[in-house]
Formats: sequence, C-alpha cells, structure tokens
Amino acid sequence: MKPRHKRLAMIVGGVAALGAAAALVLSAFQQNLVFFFTPSQVAANEAPQGRNFRIGGLVEAGSVKRQADGVTVQFVVTDTARSIPVVYRGILPDLFREGKGVVTQGRLGPDGVFQASEVLAKHDENYMPPESAQALEQAGKAQKSVVIR
Repeated sequence: MKPRHKRLAMIVGGVAALGAAAALVLSAFQQNLVFFFTPSQVAANEAPQGRNFRIGGLVEAGSVKRQADGVTVQFVVTDTARSIPVVYRGILPDLFREGKGVVTQGRLGPDGVFQASEVLAKHDENYMPPESAQALEQAGKAQKSVVIR
C-alpha cells in the first residue's frame, strides 16, 4: 500500500472512531436526560410514559400521610390547577412541608400515581446568601449617592 493510501485510511479510520464516540456520548446523554413537568402538563398527558421525569409544585395542605412502616409517604403535588398523587419510599428532606415547593423525580404508574425515587424540597425563593445581600445593598447605596449628586 502506498503512503498516500495509508494516510487516507488513517484519516477515514479516525473520523469513523470519532463519529462512533460522539454517537455513544449522545446516546448516554439522551438516556440520562430528565425533563420537568407541572401537574397540569402530566394531567394533559404531555409527560413521557415509561420514562423518568420530574414534577414540581406545592405540597397540598393536609395531603401528607405516613405509612406504618415509617418510610413510605404519600402526598399530593399541585400547581393550584391540577394535582398529582405521589408515593415516596425513603427519608424526606428537612425542608419538606405542606404548602411548600417540592420537585420529585420518578415515573407515573398506570394507576395515575407518581412513584417518586427522589424528593427535593425547594427553599424559599426569596432566600439570598448573606454575601449577595450585602453586595446588593452596597450597590444600591452607591447608586443612590450618584443620583443625589
């Protein structure tokens, strides 16, 4: 084989290997992709069937029921328009409360109950780290002193 043909074969082989690696990475990315839906979207059948996804909203007041085993919890997630019943088996986060925001990951069962594998409690959206609050306060003071002059 001539050197020119060897070089061409190496380039073609390299491009093929790069294409195969890119296909594997994209396939793994697609399998691990988790979408977020509201209870209204889930009720409208916009959520994927047989795949994991996340639902988020507020924990409906009076809906949290703990089972006798001490690990299974049933509650309802609502976006004030629609509600989805959720069953979770595990330890809930400390910030989990009725009337507070929550994001759950899992899949929708054939009975319409969301089987959660993970529960994430959302902290107050008004929370701000002290450093950020101080920086904003100082920026506000600096802006007022410039306007007054």
